[in-house]
Amino acid sequence: MQSDMLLAATESLPRKGGGTLLLGYGAEEELTRFAATPGWTVHAPGHPDEVRRAVLDAVRDGQRAYVHVSAEANAEPRHGGEGFARVREGLGGVVLAVGATLDPVLRATAGLDVTVLYATTVRPFDEIGLRTAALAADRADIVLVEPCRRGTSAGHVAETLVHVPHRLLVLGAADTLDEPALGRAVRDFLT
Repeated sequence: MQSDMLLAATESLPRKGGGTLLLGYGAEEELTRFAATPGWTVHAPGHPDEVRRAVLDAVRDGQRAYVHVSAEANAEPRHGGEGFARVREGLGGVVLAVGATLDPVLRATAGLDVTVLYATTVRPFDEIGLRTAALAADRADIVLVEPCRRGTSAGHVAETLVHVPHRLLVLGAADTLDEPALGRAVRDFLT
């Protein structure tokens, strides 16, 4: 699947356009760095179709954008653009899965009463989407799973929920490799 992700990115690059577009292939450090750099739109698509959409939208809109192309991919595209999409509804907490972490998160949390949000764009951070999901849950417990260094978006979660009592568990891409362990970590945190 990794060649599909890279191919989707390269096929999508237009010959003309505005803005600045950078592609990073599997470079977690770059994703972490651009996510911390003000003024950049940061995409972490989880499927080749989402890569194409992110590249074309960034160029069309003249964005200063970084598109993280992962070696992993979800089985199907979910959505594109800014904002967090609700993939599963639940009341026992919120799991925010970024990019190609979605499929392992869905398998690991099967049977849990949690809301699963999916993000392909991490900057700007969808404060309204996260706050809405957290307030709709019985407890504002958040599990953040990103395809980069643990805690890359933890500060944004804290700022978003500054007036909402909450707990936060941060996980990275390496944590999705062992799905039973991922499921245990989420269950232990949320119960």
